[in-house]
Amino acid sequence: MKILIAYDGSECAEAALDDLQRAGLPLEAEAQIISVAEVWLPPAPPSSSEIVEQARQVKVPADLKSVYAKGCAAAKEALSAAERARERVITNFPQWGVSADSACGSPAWELVFKADQWKPDLVVVGSHGRTALGRFVLGSVSQRVLTEARCSVRIARGRVEEPDSPVRIIVGIDGSPGSEEAVRAVAARTWPPNSEVKLIIVDDPLVPAIVGDIIPPLAETIEESHAEDRVQAEKMLAQSAAILSGAAIKVTTEIRQGDPKKELPQAAEDWGADCIFVGSAGFSNRLERFVLGSISAAVAARAHCSVEVVRKSSN
Repeated sequence: MKILIAYDGSECAEAALDDLQRAGLPLEAEAQIISVAEVWLPPAPPSSSEIVEQARQVKVPADLKSVYAKGCAAAKEALSAAERARERVITNFPQWGVSADSACGSPAWELVFKADQWKPDLVVVGSHGRTALGRFVLGSVSQRVLTEARCSVRIARGRVEEPDSPVRIIVGIDGSPGSEEAVRAVAARTWPPNSEVKLIIVDDPLVPAIVGDIIPPLAETIEESHAEDRVQAEKMLAQSAAILSGAAIKVTTEIRQGDPKKELPQAAEDWGADCIFVGSAGFSNRLERFVLGSISAAVAARAHCSVEVVRKSSN
């Protein structure tokens, strides 16, 4: 497994490193840590002889050397930060092959570019932001990586837990190929003893009582449709649970009513979940069937815990 880890030394980046120990990741993996200095380096300053020659033709900016020196210092600090994170990851995962790298430019663009080049199975980023109430929110860098990366992305919101304590995972199910990939991703991981998975389908139905006041026969039709939907939901949950049957993890299921954008984060908070797994492009309600990733992006933005958006590997 190849894992790309974004790190900038912030509290959220530190939380992302902590979260790795509760992500069910394999004992052996190849990880690369990248730290991006948000600077744009000008060309290297010319030598003395070059300056003399250029001065005859064009005026050399007096502060070019100063700008370049500041940019180099920022780039050097970014690499140092990545090296510090590398040492920490190696301590927690001694069998991993871990390297450190740095880049200069827009953090979001550089992370997506690196992911396109290196083709990891998973990109890990911190949430990078907090509300006035102390809840982690999705920052612009994390949001862009989540949207544009071509692999799975984990938005890490670390919690203070013992590394080997049981993990609670919620998987959003909607019958789409994306949600099946999310279930298979959970099944492929190695979880601490007594960990639990809750498979949740969120149904957002029409309200027959309101419609029935206007068109009574339509209300009856809607109620019949809801009954069929529930049977289908139970079937999907049973199929997903079967995928997890070989994993050493307790599986429960739940059908909730409401908007999946709100209900999945709320279910995670109510249950004390460590992470929500969702597919990258499901279709969890009728109106948003063709809106790519609308549910996944909203869940990632609203959840109090880590969220892993699963994309099928193209490697």
